[in-house]
Amino acid sequence: MNQKEQIQERVRQQVIDPEIGVNVVDLGLIYEIRPEEDRVVIKMTLTSPGCPYGDKLIRDVKGAAQAGEERSVEVELVWDPPWSKERMSQAARDHLMFFGAF
Repeated sequence: MNQKEQIQERVRQQVIDPEIGVNVVDLGLIYEIRPEEDRVVIKMTLTSPGCPYGDKLIRDVKGAAQAGEERSVEVELVWDPPWSKERMSQAARDHLMFFGAF
């Protein structure tokens, strides 16, 4: 597993959207993970600009990505392209359909 995959897997395992109950990777909120020489840059979005857990999700993503890293981690919140249900993994869709939320 390369560095990007390792970081992504830590975020997948550790950061669950508290309203939806699905991790932010499978929800499609993580747009980019870019390991660089001196830092790791993560671009992410939220399901909506008014998400009440936005600050918590950003902190949690940074914390999960930082675990085991000697480099600094920067999380950039982006709105382009806008998040949509089509960005979700099949596992996330199945989870939401099971609970009647999709």
